Amino acid sequence: MANDGSGSDIVPVDSSHGPQASAGTAVIAADAFENPGLPPHQPRVTDLDPKVDRTNERGVSLLFYASLVFSILAIAAYFAIPIVPDDPTSVRLNNLFLGLAISGALLCIGVGTVHWGKALMENHESVEQRHPTRGTEPTRGRAVEIFQLADKESGFGRRALLRNSLIAALVAVPLPAIFLFRDLAPKNNYPADLLGHTMWKKGMRLARDPSGVPIKASEVTLGSVFHVIPEALPDAPDLLEQKAKAAVLLMRLNPEDLHPSPPERASWAYDGIVAYSKICTHVGCPVALYEQQTHHLLCPCHQSQFDITHQAAVVFGPAKRPLPQLPITVDSDGYLVAQSDFHEPVGPSYWERRGDYNV
Repeated sequence: MANDGSGSDIVPVDSSHGPQASAGTAVIAADAFENPGLPPHQPRVTDLDPKVDRTNERGVSLLFYASLVFSILAIAAYFAIPIVPDDPTSVRLNNLFLGLAISGALLCIGVGTVHWGKALMENHESVEQRHPTRGTEPTRGRAVEIFQLADKESGFGRRALLRNSLIAALVAVPLPAIFLFRDLAPKNNYPADLLGHTMWKKGMRLARDPSGVPIKASEVTLGSVFHVIPEALPDAPDLLEQKAKAAVLLMRLNPEDLHPSPPERASWAYDGIVAYSKICTHVGCPVALYEQQTHHLLCPCHQSQFDITHQAAVVFGPAKRPLPQLPITVDSDGYLVAQSDFHEPVGPSYWERRGDYNV
């Protein structure tokens, strides 16, 4: 303590230490949370009573065999309730019984599997540490041991009744799909048989689409293009189906610009007028764009291009073969007519084909 001459005492301040906190504001760390561990294992009835265990095993197997029965019923329903053309009731009934049977097959497998896991598989609790990276060889070896242990605990290897019934149910479940997928293909004919013949035949006139007015050769000017259908198409009972196969594009070029190959195909054109199928050989889109200067036909779907000066050969895009050419000529009245039908199937290239051109 010192006196400054004024009579007051001055207490020196120790600046080497900061302000001291009160003991009442100190934070006392709480004790760490103790791991309570796993709860005591509670055995199930099936663990204590072998009779109940066998009953549950038979019940699960019964569900698996019920799935097998439902799969067989789905196949039976496919044949017993056929779809009749122009009969919506047959479609509804077919879908109803197929759906119920397939749903039953899948439901029985699902319920049986869940019941197996809850009532028959060992249910001792365990804790496993997961590691995001590839384990060491001992760890991988341990993983194999765990899989073997899981097989032992599930009883898959020793419960033959469960295993065999599950395998039978799983084998039968895909069978209805095989019969359903069969409907995606024609019943009696290959696609090439269906698309290998159109309404075109010898002497049938080429007509404008959609009016059906026949076209004279004199009306087809140099560089022009016509969307063409058979003259008899408007009277066809299955107009849309026939048009989808017989639609044609008609163009006129300078005869010297055409390069027929083989030479026999030179007679398929008339004075520079050529006709090609409108159906793209990629996936069947309508080829409807014509470049007058390059003499290319373009498919707007996937950009395939066909060179008319070389029998509609593919020059770009995913198409794999040229557009089929319709042989044409003129009749005594000057109208353009077909010499025959197409000499190969029209449409996509993935349809089965029966050889090459018939010239």
